[in-house]
Amino acid sequence: MAARCRLAARFHHIHGANIRLDASHTQATRVESFANGLCFSQEPLAPGQIFLVEIEEKELGWCGHLRVGLTAHDPQSLEVVPEYSLPDLVNMGDTWVFAITRNHNRVVVEGEEVQARGRPWEPFLLIERVRIPRDTLPDGTADMHIVINGEDMGPSARGLPATRPLYAVIDVFASTKSVRVIPVDYGFPSLQTLCRLVIQKHIVHRLAIDGLDLPPLLKSYCQHE
Repeated sequence: MAARCRLAARFHHIHGANIRLDASHTQATRVESFANGLCFSQEPLAPGQIFLVEIEEKELGWCGHLRVGLTAHDPQSLEVVPEYSLPDLVNMGDTWVFAITRNHNRVVVEGEEVQARGRPWEPFLLIERVRIPRDTLPDGTADMHIVINGEDMGPSARGLPATRPLYAVIDVFASTKSVRVIPVDYGFPSLQTLCRLVIQKHIVHRLAIDGLDLPPLLKSYCQHE
């Protein structure tokens, strides 16, 4: 699973027309307009695997934010990458995508009251990281949870076909301009990972790592891995 998780922690080479990937396929940037920003994980997610993305850059002037989810469509099978995840990709079926909003979409448990809606998001989202985990349930289906800055928003979708390959969907839409995939450590973290965490803990922003007296390779690892 570990090798597959490392592969999935990259963006697929099939993506929207306005997306540019960096050399490592871990950063996706929408270079123009507000649409055609669809991205997919390089590989299907394994049961329980988390696809973690960090918002790196935002852009004023657009209405709407990041959209995330899962799809059973292999990106390579798409004749044309849809302009939008919502509604275009969702309308193709076997796709579960949600916009990240203040009152995030979630499945309401029977008997549970729906919370009152708050005011809309500010032009810049306050969130920094979004995780999309899925777990196989006893009945062979799966729930999709979206975790925002460590807070589980509850199941966004239920009854997903766990026996089918499911790819992560990231729509770099509107005011979200650039995102990066962050690898997730499963089990015990390596010494390299622990060193990175200590360095990151003592800086205000990862870009400040450029000013540290560290070897270039270590700087790159601390900034982008």
